[in-house]
Amino acid sequence: MSDPFADIRPYRDDEVKAVIHRVLEDPEFIRSVTRLRFGNLGRHFPWLLQPLVGMALRRQLASVHTIHDMQLVIEKYMDRMIEATTRGFSVSGLDALAADEAYLFMSNHRDIAMDPGFANYSLHKNAHQTLRIAIGDNLLTKPWVSDLMRLNKSFIVKRSITAPRQLLAAYRELSAYIHYSVVEESHPVWIAQREGRAKDGIDRTEPALIKMLAMNCPKDQAFADYIATLKIVPMAISYELDPCDALKAAELCAVEEDGEYEKAEHEDVKSIGKGITGDKGLVHVSYGQPIGDGFDTPEAVAAELDRQIIDLYCLHPTNRFAYEMLNGPDPQLDNLFAESGSVGREQFEQRIDAMPTAHRPYALAQYANAVVSKLDR
Repeated sequence: MSDPFADIRPYRDDEVKAVIHRVLEDPEFIRSVTRLRFGNLGRHFPWLLQPLVGMALRRQLASVHTIHDMQLVIEKYMDRMIEATTRGFSVSGLDALAADEAYLFMSNHRDIAMDPGFANYSLHKNAHQTLRIAIGDNLLTKPWVSDLMRLNKSFIVKRSITAPRQLLAAYRELSAYIHYSVVEESHPVWIAQREGRAKDGIDRTEPALIKMLAMNCPKDQAFADYIATLKIVPMAISYELDPCDALKAAELCAVEEDGEYEKAEHEDVKSIGKGITGDKGLVHVSYGQPIGDGFDTPEAVAAELDRQIIDLYCLHPTNRFAYEMLNGPDPQLDNLFAESGSVGREQFEQRIDAMPTAHRPYALAQYANAVVSKLDR
């Protein structure tokens, strides 16, 4: 039987052992894990530490035979990561969604790996099925990265294609796969509301993304009815601190001053690492209500996603600090901020002041624009 989605879908259980063997035989993977685990020691003593890391990984993964087994291993890493890099993780709105139904979750996008990671973790911990995760092929610059992502139920979005005809075919394939997963296989999917992270902190849905989802719509089915079958659920992920805020600010400043920003080789992979290991403060995931059949255009669907995501977004005091550092005190903010955070104003100001002067307004805007979006509703 042919497999029409073989080049983009996540790996299946019967492929797991071969893929794990391939990853464990990749010297670059072992080297990367060693440096992540041991830092500078991994660079200075690779001859000692890399063989030990390889042995430990082989022992840890020896009992992994299925995707579920692999996700149980990842769960342990997530537990440790949340303990080490957050000051609290919370979830809201999930109790209103049926655990036995498949949804297309569409979220704001602040962190490459941790946005879907926290979404997956929150679903798993609340007895919901874990997600198939959309990930751009621009992030899969190393074979072992691609393998690990697809072992964790990621599927590939072909963003690197430039030929119009091939790009159209890739979008049609992606649209068909998302529908197949959610509607025919009853398997939930996560996709960001836009291509690339919202480095400026402005969470807005790209209508083109909704048009892509509808490419698979039969000619005899209304757009609104087709969208309703996907059961799109808006969700918002908020970080009290963004581990990549300085990197994003540097990029935005370069674009403003030079008109462009050229990423270094494997820069996205480095951002993934920083997002995983950096201090995030408090993290909150909010789930909204499924989008029904009352939306007749991609723009209407995007507007509803934006409305819910902005409403769902959990503001932290760091958002207020940034807004007031840019705009001065504003009494109407009192209605938006009810809870205290884990990061004080002085600590936040020191974080911003550690950045180059030219970068600071861009870093502050990342945090402040979430407040602006709320005020503009």
